Amino acid sequence: MQRRSILKATAGVAATLAVPRVFAQLWPSGPIRIVVGFPPGGGTDALARVVATKLTQMWNQQVIVETKAGVAGVLAADYVAQQPSDGSTLLMAHINSHALAPSLQPKLNYNAERDFVPIVLVGVTPNLLIANPKEEAKTVKDIVALCRAKPGQVSFGSAGNGSAQHLALESFKLQAKVDAIHVPYKGSGPLLTDLMGGQIQYSFETMTAATPHVKSGKVIAIAQTRTKRAKGHPNVPTMEEQGFPGFEATTWYGLVGPGKLPAPIAQKMNEDVNKVLAMADVQEKLETYGAEDGGGTSEKFAAFIRSETAKWSKVVKDGNIRIES
Repeated sequence: MQRRSILKATAGVAATLAVPRVFAQLWPSGPIRIVVGFPPGGGTDALARVVATKLTQMWNQQVIVETKAGVAGVLAADYVAQQPSDGSTLLMAHINSHALAPSLQPKLNYNAERDFVPIVLVGVTPNLLIANPKEEAKTVKDIVALCRAKPGQVSFGSAGNGSAQHLALESFKLQAKVDAIHVPYKGSGPLLTDLMGGQIQYSFETMTAATPHVKSGKVIAIAQTRTKRAKGHPNVPTMEEQGFPGFEATTWYGLVGPGKLPAPIAQKMNEDVNKVLAMADVQEKLETYGAEDGGGTSEKFAAFIRSETAKWSKVVKDGNIRIES
């Protein structure tokens, strides 16, 4: 009996010692790419670069951010879904690609649940209702009045048809019972350029992308779209505080890999990104951008994606929202 116990214990130790060797065979040997579905200058790009910089240092391995902008993040998701599941290519998943597109674009080439392995939620941000400083309507009440006085003439930009900003606008229009012009762009960067230039008037822009321009005074923040104020913008009232009870339209970001990503790789990446998110300087940046509630297990992130998909599917259905394919 004692001999069998010793042999069993020895086998257990041997198996434990073999894990690093097996893991080393699984881990990608070259650079690791984080693919972003929006142009540089947007929130997805900004958070991806914060994470990539820290992981490069932690892994002593180059982690690069690669842009594949288009179709409100769907182009990048479609691309990553078809990449080898070896950990060398990840996606900074986004509410657009993983919670909105399944309802808005039924002919997607990928299945958001089947074709991806959730790794970790990086952050949830409110959108900011922002305006060009020259606009006269600088409160939600005044914007509603302007939209009613000029139905179909007040312009709101978004990062693209079917984007989180677009859906936030549609929610606003439904609740305020107003009409407005939706002007889609290929990402937050070009949208913000035109907003600052006066080509468009307003946008429900991601807090991550809008914050630097709000801080510089190039745009003004009128409201934020979570029911609680973000720590990074304590003086900006919520939509709920300005007469829109229950109004919540967030943007969120998280790392996912292709659908057959080995569990040991996903787990290691989850653990290390959690360490990154806990770093003081990273927390300071996330707070500035309004990104909160990141981290946790991959299972938690998967459940979050499912709940967001169900929520926005109902909004799309109730609002009869359609976009051109």
